[in-house]
Amino acid sequence: MSGLSLYARSRTLPGVLAALLGTAAAAAWAASWLQAQPGFDHTARVPVVVLAPLLAASAVGTSLYAPSDELDRTAARPWPLRRSVHTLALTALAVALLALTVPGHPEEFGGPAIVRNTLGAVGVTAAAAAVIGARLSWLPITVYFGSVYLAAPGRPGGAASLWAWPVQPGPQAGAWVVALTAFAAGTALFAARGARPVRN
Repeated sequence: MSGLSLYARSRTLPGVLAALLGTAAAAAWAASWLQAQPGFDHTARVPVVVLAPLLAASAVGTSLYAPSDELDRTAARPWPLRRSVHTLALTALAVALLALTVPGHPEEFGGPAIVRNTLGAVGVTAAAAAVIGARLSWLPITVYFGSVYLAAPGRPGGAASLWAWPVQPGPQAGAWVVALTAFAAGTALFAARGARPVRN
C-alpha cells in the first residue's frame, strides 16, 4: 500500500480526483441552469458538452507528469502497462462522472456527446504530454476546442463532423471515429513513451 500511496501522491491523484468531482458537479449545475432558461432547450448544453471534457482532460493531464523520470526508467517493472492503467482508469472515472451531468436527449447534446468529447480530449492531452510534456498538455486541446467552438458551422454533419467533432450531436458517426482514434492513438503514445521530461 505504501507504494500505491507514494505513486498517487507523486502523480497528484488526490487533487485530480477532486478536480474531476468538482468539474462534474459544476457541469451538472450549468447544464440544468442553461436548459431551464426561457427559450432554450437541450441544445443550450453545448458549452457544457465542450467545456467539461476540456477541464476533465486537463486534470488528467496534470497527473501524467513524472517528477522523477530517470528513476522511473530504472524500475524493475515496465512502465507502459502502468501508464495505460493510469490513463484508462482516470478516463473511465471522468467519463462515468460526466455522463451523469447531462441526462436525456442522447440524440442531441446529452450523455453520448460528452462521453465522446471526454475520450477525444483525454487522447489529445495524453499525446501532448508525450510530445511537449505533461505541464503543458492542456494547451493543444484548449486551443483546438476553443477554435472549433467559435468557428464550427451551425448545421451538424458533413465535413464538420470530422474537424468540428467536439460540437457535434451525440450520434454523429464521423465525430465518434475522430474522437476514438484520438483517444487510442494518444493513450498508446503516452503509454509507450511517457511524458516528455521537463528540464529546468
